[in-house]
Amino acid sequence: MSHEIQVKINFNKERSFCYYNKKGKRIRVYNGNNFNQNLFPNKEKNLDKRKSLLKELKTLIENNLNYSIQKDYDLNEDPRDIFYEQSIFKERIAVKLFEHPKIGSKSVALEIANLIRDKQSKGKSCVLGLATGSSPISIYSELVRMHKEEKLSFHNVITFNLDEYFPMQPNSRHSYHKFMFDFLFDHIDIQKKNINIPRGDLNPNYIESHCVDFENKIKLAGGLDFQLLGIGRNGHIGFNEPGSIESSVTRKVKIEETTRFDAADEFTGIENVPKDAISMGIKTILKAKKITLVAWGDSKSNIVKKSVEEKTNELVPASLLQNHPNCTFILDKESASSLNRIRCPWVYTNINKKPKNKLSTSIVGWSDINIKKAIIWLSIKKNKPILQLTDEDYNENGMGGIFENYKSAYDTNILVFNMLEHSITGWPGGKPNSDDSYIPERSKPYKKRVLIFSPHPDDDVISMGGTFSKLINQGHDVHVAYQTSGNIAVSNEKVLEIAELIKRLTVSLSTNELNKLISDGKNKLEKNHIVWGINFHNSLKRLITEKIDIDRDNTLNKIKGIIRKSEALQACNYIGLEKNKIYNLDMPFYQTGKIKKKDLSSADIKVVQNLINRIKPHQIYAAGDLSDPHGTHRLCLRSIYKSIDNLKSKSFMKNCNVWLYSGAWDEWRIDEIDMAVPLSPKQILKKRRAIYKHLSQKDVIIFPGQDSREFWQRAEDRNKNTAKLFSDLGLAKYGSMEAFKRYYF
Repeated sequence: MSHEIQVKINFNKERSFCYYNKKGKRIRVYNGNNFNQNLFPNKEKNLDKRKSLLKELKTLIENNLNYSIQKDYDLNEDPRDIFYEQSIFKERIAVKLFEHPKIGSKSVALEIANLIRDKQSKGKSCVLGLATGSSPISIYSELVRMHKEEKLSFHNVITFNLDEYFPMQPNSRHSYHKFMFDFLFDHIDIQKKNINIPRGDLNPNYIESHCVDFENKIKLAGGLDFQLLGIGRNGHIGFNEPGSIESSVTRKVKIEETTRFDAADEFTGIENVPKDAISMGIKTILKAKKITLVAWGDSKSNIVKKSVEEKTNELVPASLLQNHPNCTFILDKESASSLNRIRCPWVYTNINKKPKNKLSTSIVGWSDINIKKAIIWLSIKKNKPILQLTDEDYNENGMGGIFENYKSAYDTNILVFNMLEHSITGWPGGKPNSDDSYIPERSKPYKKRVLIFSPHPDDDVISMGGTFSKLINQGHDVHVAYQTSGNIAVSNEKVLEIAELIKRLTVSLSTNELNKLISDGKNKLEKNHIVWGINFHNSLKRLITEKIDIDRDNTLNKIKGIIRKSEALQACNYIGLEKNKIYNLDMPFYQTGKIKKKDLSSADIKVVQNLINRIKPHQIYAAGDLSDPHGTHRLCLRSIYKSIDNLKSKSFMKNCNVWLYSGAWDEWRIDEIDMAVPLSPKQILKKRRAIYKHLSQKDVIIFPGQDSREFWQRAEDRNKNTAKLFSDLGLAKYGSMEAFKRYYF
């Protein structure tokens, strides 16, 4: 591991800064902008407080610099460090943390490549157990790159895949056979005879013998040298669902409803997801010489915690990996976010000491931000309002170090209580003619230009419909931009329903009746409108029912996009937004007609950047969560960040605040919330009715993520829960709250 960069402080009454040396150059850092933190030492006139803020900034810089200078591919950290930290935090499986999935994927790919090369040097075969799903895709991409650019050969590699759906044809776009060839095998020099994937196209009578043969092939190959795994939301590995026993081998299995539900997006409906599969057993997996499980993203954080920190349990199959002597979980900062070492490290260790395996989210030192996190955690754990926490509560939970900065729990309780209280406002655009020292938004300018970005046509009303309405009612100049059409979330049935309505209108109403409706004296309908209406409906029905490859049918996808744009227009009209302030950006990355999208391009960024530059907003609202099932929110947010970065030197951007709302899947943790907007019962009802305008997403949601409730139900429950959390912490009791996190640039 590289030597750590040392950051120093230059304290000056006029302008202070932190600095470090890189490649012979002195790099100065004046604030926490580049690290997404609200740290501005030079704005603090009290010099003692400025010194304290500079120390926080120094720690922040060191944390971010020193995790990034690690070799991206290094998995060879001293195992004594890994096992020491593992024992401190009561982890039962070794974990390795990475800032980003790309870095973790490269590290795993390098480990596999080194194993292949080592076996080649000894004239031996390398036997790999491989996984499918989204988690290993970037690993396979890196292996392909190594093959093409670094001449990594796979001629000595034998592979065994974990599983396959049953029944499933190998050429189906849903088959794991096709997945492996698309992402790996078609791009490397592996011998086809060395590829082993369970077959999903067998006669059911031959499944048992096929499974026995599969097990025997692994034994004849010398056993698995390396097994790559992902993890399901319910803890499944392969298709070993909860309840699978440790002695299980390759067999036909039933797929649990949770797993089928999670796969429903790819199959465009849970009714299309197979109910059976053929899967390696847990015993088969545990026989591998080395096991590496990769998990990326927030959605995996809870099951990772159960698998790593709790006792083995057949209801959590991944926890059985604790019984393997050489197993490692490779995690990013999101999937690791529920682990003790990230969530509450002060309980187990001195947080003034930097952890060996640290992330930008690692908690180091008792800064005010970290004190806020700890006290909120303690209040929830003790089920006590913040102002009732005692010195004993602090000391019993590893938080005595706070008393080096503050004399007592009383002082810190008030500090954190005030932080939370000052985040609550009924004026999201700022309250005019008021002291804004202790509210989240500025009072000036009185009438702000506000730009709301919505990844899909309903994210705005689902996640911030109440705030959206408040901003309009309080006199601000509000604009909304829908970044994508969201067309893939419209079912074929919904298209046919609308076509059926058009057909009935054209057939049931006479030409005279329709012309009376137009009544402008200029435009008139002819009789051929009836023929058009009937043909339109019948043609669409034939297109859909004949199972033509509708994924690539641009016209049908365009109709679906028009449906969603129309619904968004109706929702905006209901809230009170003028039509000329609605923008449909139709960002290029989304224009595939499929679930899988293109990578973000300069064309996407240009679309967003041009709109920001045109409106010159005082406030930007954007979806800041990364939990949506297909990554659309992630790409939309990246386009906004890049646009802001390109525009931040402009004078209007210096007076622009950026607020992030969480999407339909998760809410911000309460310690992350910088602005909480209470909603009245009338505002809740108005928000619900705005969501109702999105009829194509009501009753049956094509892509529900991990939640089967309708979007309006999720939104109301989430907003109620946010208000309850504030109340439980001892703050004012509201019925509902929308929450926002500030983004600093």
